[in-house]
Amino acid sequence: MYPFLRLIWQMFVHRNDPKVKFGETYVTHHICWPWDLDLWWELNNGRTLTLFDMGRLPLGQASGLLKALKQNGWGLTVAGSTPRYRRRIRMFDKITMKSVPIGWDDKFIYIEQSMWLSNGECANHVLIRSAVTSKSGIIAPEKVAACMGHTGPSPDLGEWVKAWIDAETKRPWPPKH
Repeated sequence: MYPFLRLIWQMFVHRNDPKVKFGETYVTHHICWPWDLDLWWELNNGRTLTLFDMGRLPLGQASGLLKALKQNGWGLTVAGSTPRYRRRIRMFDKITMKSVPIGWDDKFIYIEQSMWLSNGECANHVLIRSAVTSKSGIIAPEKVAACMGHTGPSPDLGEWVKAWIDAETKRPWPPKH
């Protein structure tokens, strides 16, 4: 089950955070609870993606994105993600999460997130491709960015993100198997 109470708590805790601009890193703190574990007593890979929600939604609040969504009747969806897992997160480990919107293309906004252990090691990292939607389809990201107060073009996405976008365009859809 989705941790709605946990999300409500995160939104409450971060309700008065300073505003962040597009491209600025936003930091939240979390704990790996017993119900986040898998059979091997470490943070479940699916729950990891859910915990990344707990960093992105307060980021949306602090950046003005959630306000723009509400004012315009827009929705928000994850249109792709690529996680990288490198260190185990165990029960009661404290996690520092860093979330930063890094740019956009013609359809999607890209967000980079990472989880850091208390010893300073990066435990995992994800690239999120997100779309803002309306009843008529995807909203142009530059329009969304303007509603959030960002003027000008998208920041450069970087070569590895561009390569990921290119790889995704070559991926067959629908899948063959």
